[in-house]
Amino acid sequence: MKTRIISGLVMAPLLIVLYLGGWWLWAAALLIAVMGLQEFYKGWNNLDVHPSREIGYIMTVLLFVTAVPYNTGNAPAMPKYYANMMVICIWLFLAVAAGVIYGWKINERGPYDSIATVTGLVYIPFFTYHMILIDMTEYRLLVWMVVIAAFGSDICAYFTGYFLGKHKMAPNLSPKKTIEGAVGGLAGSSLLGWLFGFIFMKEMAGVCLVLGLVGGMAGMAGDLTASAFKRKMGIKDYGTLIPGHGGIMDRFDSVIFVAPVVYYIIFIADILIG
Repeated sequence: MKTRIISGLVMAPLLIVLYLGGWWLWAAALLIAVMGLQEFYKGWNNLDVHPSREIGYIMTVLLFVTAVPYNTGNAPAMPKYYANMMVICIWLFLAVAAGVIYGWKINERGPYDSIATVTGLVYIPFFTYHMILIDMTEYRLLVWMVVIAAFGSDICAYFTGYFLGKHKMAPNLSPKKTIEGAVGGLAGSSLLGWLFGFIFMKEMAGVCLVLGLVGGMAGMAGDLTASAFKRKMGIKDYGTLIPGHGGIMDRFDSVIFVAPVVYYIIFIADILIG
């Protein structure tokens, strides 16, 4: 309970950033990406794996710089989503290539150094960048669904599991999580998503319900994924940003997993509707 209250306090400034959008969201997402990547790479050191922080930081900044034209109103006149997809493909190629090339010094580095470098880049900066991609669309209000799905499912799962939980969902990764809690979490995030849509975007209420459901699943997957890495790395928390409650990755592990799901559902829905 205490951890969730602390997490809620940490998220309060994020709500202001979501409301402001634009440069504020861009700066916040970049900060989360850089700090999260630093924590993730540091965790690998416990396994004697040493990803390249230099490549990580350079590629992260390069990815976020591609969004600058949209925030300045100088975006190229291309069909909807086409420019974004092109940027994503080029950046992914460069990120993987840079990570692989990092492993060329075989006398100093092992293959896992390259793998960890690329994994960190895709898992944290790339996933986080989808918050910016959502903000670029005409449905930018749906950036709120990332937080609603991630934290709505977590909070509802906690209380459902607390009162009704009996069957463990993933005992090796997160012993306190239960199947009953997961079901309650998904029901809660779906309902919260629908309510958000009904109040703010009535024509998108059905889409918001789907975003709440699928986004809730993604949020749980993100939480379990972060736990799996921590177990293997032999660490309790990714960082010490909040003493006793962890770092950026401990607080945003579900959010960064939900953001791509929300964006691509918007992408598919917009194609089908429009």
